[in-house]
Amino acid sequence: MTSIVFLDRASLPAALPALPLPHHWQDYPNTLPAQLLSHAAGAEVLISNKVALRAEHFAQLPALKLVAVAATGVNQIDLDAARAHGVAVCNVRDYGADAVAEHAMMLMLALSRNLLGYRAAVEAGEWQQAEQFCLYRPPMRDLRGRTLAVLGRGAIGDALADKARAFGMQVIHAERKDATTLRDGYVPFAQALACADVVSLHLPLTDATRQLIGAAELAQMKPDALLINTARGGLVDETALLAALQAGRLGGAGLDVLSNEPPRDGNVLLSVNLPNLIITPHAAWQGDQALALMAQQLIDNIAAFLRGAPQNRVA
Repeated sequence: MTSIVFLDRASLPAALPALPLPHHWQDYPNTLPAQLLSHAAGAEVLISNKVALRAEHFAQLPALKLVAVAATGVNQIDLDAARAHGVAVCNVRDYGADAVAEHAMMLMLALSRNLLGYRAAVEAGEWQQAEQFCLYRPPMRDLRGRTLAVLGRGAIGDALADKARAFGMQVIHAERKDATTLRDGYVPFAQALACADVVSLHLPLTDATRQLIGAAELAQMKPDALLINTARGGLVDETALLAALQAGRLGGAGLDVLSNEPPRDGNVLLSVNLPNLIITPHAAWQGDQALALMAQQLIDNIAAFLRGAPQNRVA
């Protein structure tokens, strides 16, 4: 009977479908680094959302055959070590394309319509004291006719492009920053930043994309442009972003991710209260339909592997 251990079950707020194969299942709400080997001992399948598995762990888990990642990103797994020890790694894919794209649109709309500023004014009683039937505050911007530059052309980036077009936006896809050739349907990276009214990031975090948007890139953007990041916090130089916002060199930023999560030691972007900065707690993927799809795909990945027909393998 296959031994399966979910190392951080509390990280997935969804019911899991039954696995239609004989197995023994053990859940741990969370697993600290010092607990990993004891929690994982004897397991043939480990499920991890964010628990890191490094070379030293694979070397001490001889029964392990599969790491099923309950997420799309696999940064926390040493894939080379997994291959060296004959351990397969699979992930879940595209389950949250619409959910994350909707979240990006929400941030875009909230910033364009100055939602935080208007809500604060109402809460402060300013509407009650207004001379007119409405309250005038800094001008709102319509999305129709604006240019959206999408960085990353996976399922989420394409889903966002479709939704933005439905709002009447012009959508361009930015080429890779270090590209030496231009692919059909793409715009050079610097040109995309310069002409965009909104830049939205939908990229994995790699050595090539870390701090992709820094001071130089922010300086290339329009001073009233918006930056949206629902991908990975490490894609953006947060200190440079704060400086641009405080100096009025950027129209606003909407983030669902930060460089360290949870930000237990604080973050420069959490130290300020700006009406044109919206931060949500890595929640974009948590739509009800997305969670159900993720849970089903996670179980399907494990079942497929146990049946000898692995799917969604990354190693």
